Amino acid sequence: MLYLIKETLEAEELEKGLLSGSPYVAILSQAEWEECREKFKMGIDLDLRMQIDATKAEVNYDSLTGNFSIPNRQDLNGPTKEFAFALDEKGVVFIDETGYVQGNVEMLIRNKKWRLPSLERFLFDFMEQIVAGDLKMLEAYEDRLEKLEDAILEGKFDDINVIETLNVIRGDLLDLRTHYEQMIDLGQELEENENNFFQAQNLRYFKLFTRRVERYKDQILALREYSMQIRDLYQTQIDVKQNKTVAVLTVITTIFFPLSIITGWYGMNFEYMPELAYKYSYFILFGICVLIILGSTIYYKKKKWF
Repeated sequence: MLYLIKETLEAEELEKGLLSGSPYVAILSQAEWEECREKFKMGIDLDLRMQIDATKAEVNYDSLTGNFSIPNRQDLNGPTKEFAFALDEKGVVFIDETGYVQGNVEMLIRNKKWRLPSLERFLFDFMEQIVAGDLKMLEAYEDRLEKLEDAILEGKFDDINVIETLNVIRGDLLDLRTHYEQMIDLGQELEENENNFFQAQNLRYFKLFTRRVERYKDQILALREYSMQIRDLYQTQIDVKQNKTVAVLTVITTIFFPLSIITGWYGMNFEYMPELAYKYSYFILFGICVLIILGSTIYYKKKKWF
């Protein structure tokens, strides 16, 4: 499939489109590229069977080639959308088996009209489409972290696996940071315009895209720092909870320590202990024990030790 970059993208037959003189966008499968790559006269032999593991670009003598590796925003740990590209001053060719590029192009056809159409403007809008929903996605991560923080502060984290949740979020943010760094590198490579494929006045599009993705990356770094603060807060709350438990146990031990002394004292097997023969000794000792317990409890309550 080939589209001419005019006021919008207009579908055209491959041969006619290449002869039209207008900048173009071609979307081919691997087999189609192998069959007709000579028609594009880019002077390259793209080896697209190689493993695509990153978004990157490589400057050649008379072309710019590279790959896109786009994480699935609904499942960042799932498989990525991977496709290759090659471009020169005449147009860009995408080699894609996933249908991702076709879907993005169709969305641009529905939503975009250009007063000054150009290859640079198409590339800008295409890459913008890749990160279009990322601001809301990052806001959703921030909301999750805020709710987690509120639950910790309110002491309602017993039913939440805080560490596991934070690890998942931090892992997602790390994947996004890597993706944004690669997109920034790609934008800078296009802005460099080493082969003079692009019009100088249109290089601002790539600079604008790079700056936007840099802001997303900065937000990712801020969210990762926020997640570390929440982890520290959680650990602090756990320590406070454990300290309260230890304090209660210490107070209970302190309250009953005098009773242990009394028990040990009157548990001695001496024959002459006058209190043992007195008929009210049990009740007196019982009262003393109750007074010790009540007095200690009231005292510690006033001191707010538990």
